[in-house]
Amino acid sequence: MKFRTSLLLSILALLAVTSCSKSSQQAVQAAAKAAAAPVPVNVAPVLRQDVPIILTGLGTVQAYNTVTLKTRVDGQIMTVNFKEGQDVRKGQLLAVIDPRPYEVALETAKANMARDQAQLNTAKANLERSRALLAAGVVAQQDFDTQEASAGQFAGTVQADQAAIDNAKLNLVYTRIISPLDGRIGLRLIDPGNMVHATDTTGMLVVTQMRPIAVIFTLPEDQLQQVLAQSSKGTLKVDAFSRDDQSQIANGKLETVDNQIDVTTGTAKLKAVFDNKDGALWPNQFVNIHMQLSTTKGALVVPMAGIQRGPDGNLAYVVGADQKITIQPVTIAMTQGNVALISAGLREGQQVVTEGQDKLQAGSLVAPKNAPAPKVGAPANAQDAPQGTPPGKKAPKTEDSGTAAPKTAENFGGKR
Repeated sequence: MKFRTSLLLSILALLAVTSCSKSSQQAVQAAAKAAAAPVPVNVAPVLRQDVPIILTGLGTVQAYNTVTLKTRVDGQIMTVNFKEGQDVRKGQLLAVIDPRPYEVALETAKANMARDQAQLNTAKANLERSRALLAAGVVAQQDFDTQEASAGQFAGTVQADQAAIDNAKLNLVYTRIISPLDGRIGLRLIDPGNMVHATDTTGMLVVTQMRPIAVIFTLPEDQLQQVLAQSSKGTLKVDAFSRDDQSQIANGKLETVDNQIDVTTGTAKLKAVFDNKDGALWPNQFVNIHMQLSTTKGALVVPMAGIQRGPDGNLAYVVGADQKITIQPVTIAMTQGNVALISAGLREGQQVVTEGQDKLQAGSLVAPKNAPAPKVGAPANAQDAPQGTPPGKKAPKTEDSGTAAPKTAENFGGKR
């Protein structure tokens, strides 16, 4: 009985070992088959093209000129010739202060001048007679000097009267409030019938010049010398983008750089000017600024998604002619948005994996799918940007065409 039991147990153990061996062999075969299957990945070509070097900063729109109009004479507002938010032209009449008191003052000054002018004419005639009598020895020198001084006194009085007339005329001009520039009127601060005074601290209205308009933006002080060097060669192009940095609002040019650096932030202020003919920019609006500094000719470019960070530096997964992966170390000259400019490690025309690198190793077989090429100068998505990418950049929306991207500048944003 014991012998039969032992024999049965031995047979069962042998069957179990045989079954485990078959299962292990099947698992190995399945793993080998899976390893031999190509891994689907997205790839992008390495292209050679001209790359615009663009600096980005945060900016605030400012009116090119802002004028708060105040009265220079006292009086009552008679008429208001504008509406709130109206566009006005330089020299346009905006309001009228009661001119009647100043018209009376002008007439009074003219009357005083007529009186004093008559007295001056009499004094001049007496002086001429005294001069003839002095030559004949009829009058004394002292009497002649007195007459001459009287004529000079009346001449000074006439000059003062003329100044009073000019002042009255000037006050009459000040009763007409006109626009000093082309611009837009804000909210009205006066109404017909209000009394205004030259000593009032608040203005009557505010006119802001909207065309052209300015944008004040900042750049890190490390980039200031590059800006100064390039601006000395010619005008730098500046583009204003929306708050989300996705759509271009307006294009203009750099006008000037501030004369000092802000020590608290380590940034320099710059001023750009935009025609703003369509009124897209508004004072105090927040915008993202893209300023084209220069253009790198014939650079090798590849999407930043195709660059990986390894223990020994940057590397790329390159698809060979046999559809197998080769891992190549690369040297990045600089990054521009979501594009890397390569100085060493890649050649034009090579295919670089941009998605699916975590499933690959050297020698892996892949099934490549062409991904849409990024645009040169387009802001990179902040969550995908590598170290060194300027903050605040976001990737533009792209469409996967599913076809190979031709080697043209438009594939990488050569035309903005």
